[in-house]
Amino acid sequence: MKADPAPLPTILVLASGSGTNLQALIDASRDRDFPGDIVAVGCNKPGAFALERAAQANIKTFVINHKDYGSREEFDGALMAEIRRHNPDLIVLAGFMRILTEDFVRAFRGKMLNIHPSLLPAYTGLNTHQRVLEAGDKVHGVSIHFVTEELDGGPVIAQAEVAVQENDTPDSLAERVQQQEHVLYPIVVRWFCEGRIQLASDGVLFDGAPLSQPMRLPAS
Repeated sequence: MKADPAPLPTILVLASGSGTNLQALIDASRDRDFPGDIVAVGCNKPGAFALERAAQANIKTFVINHKDYGSREEFDGALMAEIRRHNPDLIVLAGFMRILTEDFVRAFRGKMLNIHPSLLPAYTGLNTHQRVLEAGDKVHGVSIHFVTEELDGGPVIAQAEVAVQENDTPDSLAERVQQQEHVLYPIVVRWFCEGRIQLASDGVLFDGAPLSQPMRLPAS
């Protein structure tokens, strides 16, 4: 008898908004050879369109509304309990607009990815597109990193560059950066599910070797 195939690594996505990166991951996961299975999508906002995207794809959803909790620690505790109920192999933050406590981050160390709209370590935090334009930078981009206790400071796995154009506005630049997000995130999630990337004590291992600098897609 032919043995049953091994179960695919499971993925839980956390989002707060419209969920365009979630949609890119859903679309990628429909490929027959995609090595992971999105088992749940969680949001901290009941009306987030990401929930609708998940429902349309027949993916389980849950809402942990941060407004229902008196502290960041209480919210993170409730979120942690719900995540553990699904027991995912990978947690993907896709526009999840909450700063997570150190206890939460430590609980899922090495199995949580985040995407950030800049070429880290430059421009951590918010309003990255406006700040890039104000600084007169010629190249902008997006980074995907392991989540650690330092905000936007975890080891970077991969980046995609976006050339800044003379007539760019924050919105036009954001649109082109987002296009690259939708390309890069499924690639990195695939690597994780294939066991190609791991968080080590001093950085990222790629195919078992230390990654001296992030994998980089050239400027578009």
